Amino acid sequence: MHQTKFGDIARKRLSFLVILLAALALSAAPHRAAAQTPAQASAQSAGLASANAPAPRAAEATTAAPAPQRLGKEWIKGVPTPGGIDFQKQYSPTGHYAYGMHTYVLLPIITVITLFVLFLLLWVMVRYNRRVHPVPSKTTHNTAIEVTWTVVPVLILVAIAIPSMTLLARQYKSPPKDALTVKVTGYQWYWGYSYPDNGGFEVISHMLNIPGEPVINAGVREDGSDATDGPPHLEVDNRMVVPVGVPIRLQTTGSDVIHAFAVPSLWFKLDAVPGRINEKELFIEQPGVYYGQCSELCGARHGYMPIAVEAVPLDRFNAWVRSQGGTVKGEAPPQPITTAAPQQPGSAVPGAAGADTPATTPSTAPAA
Repeated sequence: MHQTKFGDIARKRLSFLVILLAALALSAAPHRAAAQTPAQASAQSAGLASANAPAPRAAEATTAAPAPQRLGKEWIKGVPTPGGIDFQKQYSPTGHYAYGMHTYVLLPIITVITLFVLFLLLWVMVRYNRRVHPVPSKTTHNTAIEVTWTVVPVLILVAIAIPSMTLLARQYKSPPKDALTVKVTGYQWYWGYSYPDNGGFEVISHMLNIPGEPVINAGVREDGSDATDGPPHLEVDNRMVVPVGVPIRLQTTGSDVIHAFAVPSLWFKLDAVPGRINEKELFIEQPGVYYGQCSELCGARHGYMPIAVEAVPLDRFNAWVRSQGGTVKGEAPPQPITTAAPQQPGSAVPGAAGADTPATTPSTAPAA
């Protein structure tokens, strides 16, 4: 027996009506679009874009200034001299004092003592040889000579000890409270320079690749080039940038084994020991680039762990800090640029449903 299904008939009639209404709406759409003003069209486009686009998370960003160009070859000052027999030229107050002590105290004393001993040896060989002096002298004591060779060495040691102790005190003098802090971490086999007073960012420094030689550390310059622009085995991709004419609290530590941070032209050397912080003052008098190396036998690639210190004026250093995303002492930190989440779909169109009303999120908490 055939039964009439009123539900199926109703669904068929409703489907026909829906199709008919859609066709009428499509035919009228071009006329509505033509009648819209440009402002209304742009507002509707904005509303559609915000409706279709996924809602991004709120993000914070800071505007970083471009990094100043690094100093070129003409600024290289602290570098080994081929065939040199003297200390490197000094660019720090401690270096000047140490070089003066070596040149005007130790070297003259050593020269005088050496020449005096040589004269005594020659005089004894000529005056008291068997041919000239066949009968040996019977003299066993000479009070004047014994007093002289006791007092004179004591005076010499005092003359050396006083400037030596002064130099030790200068080398390990505590930095002032307002000194800029730079923390140096020795890794196998590269250096890391962090700036706690400027936001705590860290710069990793590798030796630059040398054309024609095996790659030890894949260091590249900021522009992506691996061609060295400084002394071979001494130039790095990222230098330790510090201000000139400002006391620096340089702290050293090691992440794995014992390293030693040494820059001869600044008369600076300090061990980097794992689990320990060593510090002393560094002061650079002139802008320039100063090179050094790890002075501890820290492993197989010890010889490929160079140090490059770039000393620049304070304003240039501050610009470099800002380019690294850091902050400058005494200045307020940069205000973050906040990108808010987009409005709810359709709320950008004036007069649309939901405009100027806060979005609500249904609660998903279980009922009490």
